[in-house]
Amino acid sequence: MQDVCSILSVVFGSFTGMSALEIEPPSADGLAMRLDEMLAELAGAVTDGSPASDAARIDRIARLEKLRAATAALQATESVRFAQSQVAEQLAADVHPDAIGRGIAEQIGLACRISPTTAARRLNTARALWFELPGTYSQLVTGELSERVAEAVVSETRHLNADKRRQVDQQIKTAGIAQMGFKAATAAARKVAYEADRQGYLQRGRTERKHRRVGVRSAPDTMAVLSGYLPVEQGIACYAALRQHADSAAASGDGRTRDQIMADTLVERITGQTTAADVNIELQLLMPLDTLINPDDHSAAVIPGYGPLSSQLAREIMTDSKGRKWWRRLFTAPQGSSKGPAPIVGGDPTRRYFDGWLTQLIKLRDQTCRDPFCDAAIRHIDHITRHADGGPTSYSNGRGACARGNLVREMPGWHIKLIDCGFHGGPHKIIITTPTGHHYLSRAPDPP
Repeated sequence: MQDVCSILSVVFGSFTGMSALEIEPPSADGLAMRLDEMLAELAGAVTDGSPASDAARIDRIARLEKLRAATAALQATESVRFAQSQVAEQLAADVHPDAIGRGIAEQIGLACRISPTTAARRLNTARALWFELPGTYSQLVTGELSERVAEAVVSETRHLNADKRRQVDQQIKTAGIAQMGFKAATAAARKVAYEADRQGYLQRGRTERKHRRVGVRSAPDTMAVLSGYLPVEQGIACYAALRQHADSAAASGDGRTRDQIMADTLVERITGQTTAADVNIELQLLMPLDTLINPDDHSAAVIPGYGPLSSQLAREIMTDSKGRKWWRRLFTAPQGSSKGPAPIVGGDPTRRYFDGWLTQLIKLRDQTCRDPFCDAAIRHIDHITRHADGGPTSYSNGRGACARGNLVREMPGWHIKLIDCGFHGGPHKIIITTPTGHHYLSRAPDPP
């Protein structure tokens, strides 16, 4: 496998230093070429230092805002037409009915450099505007209505059938929604949509409760945002309980702020810990082979699900926390074999708490789904060269994928090729080819 990787690295050498979009050749499509010219003209305007009056600059700002809306409208049109064409091709290819439409949002996401989930939401919004909200869409086309307000109209009318949606669309257009601020426009759309189908509005609320969930995302300065999507009465009850406890603690002389008390209490009640700081931590310390035996090694730590953390702060966490602690060594390539940060090439499978060390190692290498711009959590380890095609179950032939990414690569026209196994100083790299023939480079992130 290493020899094959070496050959592929040479063959695809022109790709390895490029971003996902730089490997695309210039488009021969007439409209795409005109858009390229417009982009170049706008880029030139940014650096144009010609004097202009403040009134002229306000006129430019206003027209650029309209241009943003019109661009969003055109992108919505192209997305809907693309989806229609792709569905027709899938039907002609006898794709299983359950899989019809799969891979469409993924291709739009790659083109827009956004996640497939975000692309799917955009596509659903575009379909609603195109087919059921012609008044809102027409105002978006002319730049009278912002994309944000148009999205709010789609959201507030989603419980309505197509006919009632068109009626509401006409009503809010007549009411002058284009002249309202965002909050007023949203409230107007919500009121008219509620009056159009009160029972449907109520049922939507009941249905939405099935989607309650908890999420976490990273935040700047070594922080994270833990969120709960809850029924309104439960969300208010949780906040009120935390607030009441914070008020009581503050009144008894607790030196922390109310916000700090609420945050600490949330952690303690969810985890069952005595104090919020006593978390169970596993730090992945990445160590170049050159410095493996160096006691003064200062490699940064990695918190699973978050990312790099300064070694000093990591040591403080490990020292101060009274929770359980594990250490696991991860080995990287020798420093001299890589121009940048050394890639992970192996590990020490000493911890018993996980099954399948190879799976864990690939997850540590890839961190998130390897589909470009996806950033979703890894749910599957996928064979780059399919096992049915003779692909080995190995570190270099595996890639982390989210659930939808793993399913999409089985659709007709999708191909994945390994171009660098990551054993020779550079990061692990693959090329993803979509049904339209576009190529996207995916590289494993650099370790800290």
